[in-house]
Amino acid sequence: MTDASQLVDQRIRQLGGWRAETLAVVRRVILAADPEIVEEWKWVKPTSPGVPVWSRQGGICTGETYNNVVKLTFYKGASLDDPAGLFNSSLGGNVRRAIDIRQDDEIDKEALTNLVRQAVALNLGR
Repeated sequence: MTDASQLVDQRIRQLGGWRAETLAVVRRVILAADPEIVEEWKWVKPTSPGVPVWSRQGGICTGETYNNVVKLTFYKGASLDDPAGLFNSSLGGNVRRAIDIRQDDEIDKEALTNLVRQAVALNLGR
């Protein structure tokens, strides 16, 4: 287990409740989508403990947690096909797209897996 993975584990434990469960579920889906995805921990500062980031030859997405949402921001989300309509935030930009997951939202694991695999393929130039 990498140091970053341990930091993500720690963050999940610290969060507790539905946000911890949600972050743990999306983390499993992301890591299962491609065995070569790397887990990182970035942007530590006095006002933030840091953010989990998943990459493979470039960023795939981040996993931020707020009081009311767990936010997955896809670096190149605007270039991904999203037939399930998971993207529901940060829709106005030309590059990023995000998924805001609220407490009682059901996670479409198949659609999320598809987005992650598309993001990896885009990073790999496929």
